[in-house]
Amino acid sequence: MDITPYVEGLRRDLVAAAESAGPEVRAAAERLAFALDPAARLALMEAISQAAAEITAEMPAGGVDVRLAGRALDFVVDVAPPPPPAPPPPPEPPAAEEADDGGVARVTLRLPEAVKTRAEELAQRSGSSLNTWLVSVVRLATRDDAAAPGVDLDLSSIAFLGTDDRHGRRRMTGWL
Repeated sequence: MDITPYVEGLRRDLVAAAESAGPEVRAAAERLAFALDPAARLALMEAISQAAAEITAEMPAGGVDVRLAGRALDFVVDVAPPPPPAPPPPPEPPAAEEADDGGVARVTLRLPEAVKTRAEELAQRSGSSLNTWLVSVVRLATRDDAAAPGVDLDLSSIAFLGTDDRHGRRRMTGWL
C-alpha cells in the first residue's frame, strides 16, 4: 500500500489553507508541509499497524502483519491451517442377526508380532480396542454371505521351505 497520495493530500490541504494569508504565509506553509512529510508518514503507519493488530485480535487463528517495503506498506496475512479431519464415527452396533447370544468364549490366539502390530494399528484407526476389532473381523468372516465360507482348499501342490520326513516337502491343507 502506497501512502504517498495520502501524505500529498495533507500537504495540498495545508498549502490551500495558507493561500488566503498571502505569499509569505503560503511559502512558510509549503516549507512546513515538506518538514511534516516524515511525521505524517509515521502517523499513518502507526494507525495502520494498530488497525492490523486489532484485526489480528479478532481472528480465531493466524494474524495480519504490516511490513515496510521502501516507502510502501505491505500486508501479510497468516491464515491458520484447517483443523484436522474428525475421527471416523465408531462402528455401528451389530445387526440383529449378529447379536450375541449372551455367552462369551475365551480363545488363545497366537499371531506373528508384525500381524499383531498391524491389527492394533487398524483397531486404533477404527476407534476400538484390539479385542473388539478382532471380534468384528471374525463376525464378518463367519457371516453367511462371507466370501467362500467352508470351502476346502488343497494347497498340497505348493512346496514350502523345509522338508517333511515322508514326502521330501512340506504340504498344507485346510479351508478358507
